[in-house]
Amino acid sequence: MKKNKRSLRTNLSGQVLVLIIIVLAIVGAGMWYLYSTKAATERDARRYGHEIINRLAVNHDRALLDQDLAPQAKLENPPSQRDYIIQRLTQWGVPSQPIQIEDNVTFDSYFFSPHGFFTAQLNYPAQPVTLQIAISQGATKWLIENITISMQPMH
Repeated sequence: MKKNKRSLRTNLSGQVLVLIIIVLAIVGAGMWYLYSTKAATERDARRYGHEIINRLAVNHDRALLDQDLAPQAKLENPPSQRDYIIQRLTQWGVPSQPIQIEDNVTFDSYFFSPHGFFTAQLNYPAQPVTLQIAISQGATKWLIENITISMQPMH
């Protein structure tokens, strides 16, 4: 009788140990997935932000503003304002290369709701200009939340 109790206890503790190992493996895999997804999202945000600045400052891509502005940004920047932004960038020409871009990608919660903030120092022959872009991840693609252009005085 004592042998059966001891065997049952050993068998039960072995099953608990296997269950704990399985739970730890699942939690570990979940954490790995969250961290790798966060890193990929951050890389994608940086790539998109740099691409947006290049397409606006170098290529003067007006269609980009129609396609990638977030709904609120479209209200704040009606078509006439979008035309004006591209007109000014075209008027200044192509900035000297490479464009210096400061980027900052943050998440509202640790893994979710990413936002990117990009500040480009555009060096034109006439004067330096700062282009700031704010982006967020929409349901299906990255969206431009805000565009700010400010001219800096000549030194």
